[in-house]
Amino acid sequence: MDQNLLNIGFGNTVVAERVVAIVSPNSAPMKRLKDEAKDEKRLVDATHGRRTRSIIIMDSNHIVLSAIQAETISQRYTALKGSA
Repeated sequence: MDQNLLNIGFGNTVVAERVVAIVSPNSAPMKRLKDEAKDEKRLVDATHGRRTRSIIIMDSNHIVLSAIQAETISQRYTALKGSA
């Protein structure tokens, strides 16, 4: 079982096949999504105390916060999918 790991910054990775969406955290719906996930204990904070710059939505319904720009993670995701 070979899994592609997507680098989301500062030594953190997620399984690329389980990523549903990579979005910017600035809109009101994304802030609401983050708050609901926190209340339901589905939030994974991978920012290491830095500012949240992207939200990664997983197929397990978990929400992962990253301190790397959404565009950068999207480029990494595309490169990973291209090499697979």
